[in-house]
Amino acid sequence: MTAQNGKDLLIKIDMDDTGNFSTLAGLRATRISLNAESVDVTSLESQGGWRELLCGAGVKSASIAGSGIFKDDATDARARQIFFDGEVPDFQVIVPDFGILQGAFMITGIEYAGSHNGEATFEMSMASAGELSFTAL
Repeated sequence: MTAQNGKDLLIKIDMDDTGNFSTLAGLRATRISLNAESVDVTSLESQGGWRELLCGAGVKSASIAGSGIFKDDATDARARQIFFDGEVPDFQVIVPDFGILQGAFMITGIEYAGSHNGEATFEMSMASAGELSFTAL
């Protein structure tokens, strides 16, 4: 894989619960974290005293975070609606030359900031709320 442009990592939000995805506008920085808990099944009989892990067990999760500026009324309003209504709609995360992750996420935090002589900014964090699908690009 060659070097990728950071602006090509996109977070898309389902605008109306019908699969109509729009890029969450105004983002300047985005990141995704994929996690899988391990389940230790080591016993006195484990070969050489090495730890053993149970394959396919444990909780998988993903978290998404983004920060940026207000730019698009529709996606900003949808994100606020999702947070205040406690919805868990589908999001898409497009990672260039890797693939598309899609599934339900809960917006777990929104932070707003601004300075006297600067633009208003926001930070948003999301946590997976179900099984995610992956489509390779």
